[in-house]
Amino acid sequence: MRKMYKLLVFSFLLAFSALQLTAQEKKSNYGNATDEIIPYGRFQEAYINFFDDPQLFTGAGREKPEPTDISEVRIGFLGPLSVSPIVPQGIQMLQGSELAIEEANKNGGYKGIPFKLMVHDDFGLWGAAANKVVEMYDEHVWAFLGSIDDINTHVALRATLKMEIPMMNSGDPDPTLTETRIPWLVHCISDDRQSCYALSEYIYKEKKLSRVALLRVDNRYGRVGTKEFREVSQRMMHPIVLEVRFLDGDTVFTKQINRIKNSNPDAIQLWGNAKETALIVNQIREMGIDLPIFASDRAMSPLFLKIAGKNAEGLVTTCQYNPKANNPALKEFQKNYYEKFGIEPDVFAAHAYDGMNMIIEAIQKAGLNRYLIRDVMTDVKTYQGVTGEIILDGAFNDVGAIWMSKIKNGEYEFFPSQLNISGN
Repeated sequence: MRKMYKLLVFSFLLAFSALQLTAQEKKSNYGNATDEIIPYGRFQEAYINFFDDPQLFTGAGREKPEPTDISEVRIGFLGPLSVSPIVPQGIQMLQGSELAIEEANKNGGYKGIPFKLMVHDDFGLWGAAANKVVEMYDEHVWAFLGSIDDINTHVALRATLKMEIPMMNSGDPDPTLTETRIPWLVHCISDDRQSCYALSEYIYKEKKLSRVALLRVDNRYGRVGTKEFREVSQRMMHPIVLEVRFLDGDTVFTKQINRIKNSNPDAIQLWGNAKETALIVNQIREMGIDLPIFASDRAMSPLFLKIAGKNAEGLVTTCQYNPKANNPALKEFQKNYYEKFGIEPDVFAAHAYDGMNMIIEAIQKAGLNRYLIRDVMTDVKTYQGVTGEIILDGAFNDVGAIWMSKIKNGEYEFFPSQLNISGN
């Protein structure tokens, strides 16, 4: 009997230790989300967690010798520089890249050989982005940075797989990019899934709102981004009361706003580019609607503040970093950027600067071999940049902190997402 008792006690202690070990080994949810935000998270653990383990590249190429007859080390750039409605963001992304290249050359380049940025315009036509990647392959770039537009970035990514060129993305928040499992991509900016998690937590838990109407741009940026917000709202037991759409370039939104007003919401979520979002905010207020307004991170823009003016007061959005952080590297970057370009750097400039520096550091470590450069880029677990700590998960996606921003007295005020506070 005593022997049986000891055996039971031993079994209990063993089980308890195993439970403790399991609790210690349990990984945090994507973006530090609570279980109720994660699909089926309140009911059971997933049978399989995808994207935890890095996608390996097992092909040949690492044996290729470094060239000895080059006079410059070429790095590619792909971004919207004409035609597209997001040209201002593309220009900032280019300027952030140029500053990183200039500073690297002042520090001796690569073994005394200067870096050169090979600039390509992502002007938004189907197939054009793939052609640009082919051009960069012919130019013998060692890696490239780009782009912002969701569709064009996906097209470029497929060409990247074929051309086998390391790709750093610093501007496209599409959460499906890294889900392609293409092992040539590193994503150094937080995605829309993380933004939606943070917005949902703030709207439904902190502000205690429950009936949200959604007005979004009718393109892939609006569709994919708001899909996350819509599904999280459903899981938090606050389904969207109405979803209406507009087109890029629209200037009158009376019909959509009237439909929203008739749905009797207690808040409005907007998803679109800065200009259209600002015009919508103005027309909401002109129609006498005094509801809380939330927006996607494209509202983080001087153009938005200029157009919306006093009507922007109180609007809340997210941002992939805190531009007012007490970070000496960030302050130095902001100072140098303003002196060179005459404008304040935005989120696209700051992340492009970090992304380009990550490429440059990978080249310095790996040498001139695309396959080894890829290895170094995808081996990074954390990177201290001007945007803060970049943390890469198994899909090479930045899962670092995302910030909230509220407009007060015509300026953006930043505060951490509650998910990041609880996650830390």
